[in-house]
Amino acid sequence: MAKPPGKRIAIRPDLKLGESGRINKNWRRLFLDSLAESSNVTLSAERAGVSTSRAYKVRREDAEFARAWQMALAEGYLHLEMEVLRRLRDGDSKTTDDGRFDFANAIRLLAAHRDNAVRAAGEVRDVSPAEIRASIDRKIEDIRRRIARQKAAAEGKGA
Repeated sequence: MAKPPGKRIAIRPDLKLGESGRINKNWRRLFLDSLAESSNVTLSAERAGVSTSRAYKVRREDAEFARAWQMALAEGYLHLEMEVLRRLRDGDSKTTDDGRFDFANAIRLLAAHRDNAVRAAGEVRDVSPAEIRASIDRKIEDIRRRIARQKAAAEGKGA
């Protein structure tokens, strides 16, 4: 059962791994901002100065925080989607460590998280899950077509 907002949620000492001393009273906002940016729970908890156990426990017990978590993940999904599209448009396949951006895995990740994104986006906007899924499917298909065109162009230049 969810606790009313503002109630303190106690956490066992053994679940506080990664926390040092006093917790920032704004840790939830910091966590959610980082989650929207990175889609990474562990990194977001670290940035907020809390353990992942605390974040998950609060999500289980606070319905409003759970809803905000879903919205942050939906935003993170959109960031990833836009990053993939930007890279495709710009022909940017380099990573910061001089590696190559893995478009195939990025598309697999987008497809794997599509259902969560659909659910969260439907809660944020008054749009049916079917409409959101169709929109995501169109975007993923567009990404696949762009990759195929880029591969064909690269093979044409190499020949």
